[in-house]
Amino acid sequence: MNYNIRKIREDEYTLLNDFIYEAIFIPEGVEPPPKSIINQPDLQVYISNFGKEKDDLCFVAEADGKVVGAVWVRDMNDYGHIADGVPSFAISLYKEYRNFGIGTRLMETMLMELKDRGYNRTSLAVQKANYAVRMYKKVGFEIIDENDEEYIMICELKNI
Repeated sequence: MNYNIRKIREDEYTLLNDFIYEAIFIPEGVEPPPKSIINQPDLQVYISNFGKEKDDLCFVAEADGKVVGAVWVRDMNDYGHIADGVPSFAISLYKEYRNFGIGTRLMETMLMELKDRGYNRTSLAVQKANYAVRMYKKVGFEIIDENDEEYIMICELKNI
């Protein structure tokens, strides 16, 4: 599949509304929540006023003439928050563009950008049953904590 990775344009920030919804892990056989779930405060922290903070950074994948995936970080008090000054990840792709290596490339691009900007580490939270756990490990994330449902993972950028 042909695609390219680039920084998001300011006029595309509203796409993060779609991608935060796509980022919600839906286990097999479970009915997806309504789109309005993205208005909940624990999800709005990922997208509200994106681009206004110095740590807001996003790359998108473009294929077939449209944006098909996004990876973004910000210093936020989200599920994967481990410390102030440590950006937390969010990533998603439209379903039909998954399993082509696009997510891995998005992750690698963001990790290199964070390293180049002088960050030491980054974090994320992921549900244990999510197949993306393997990808996160592959690009350098390690599990540092867990609860009943999720892993908290960090990537030490000096190792990238």
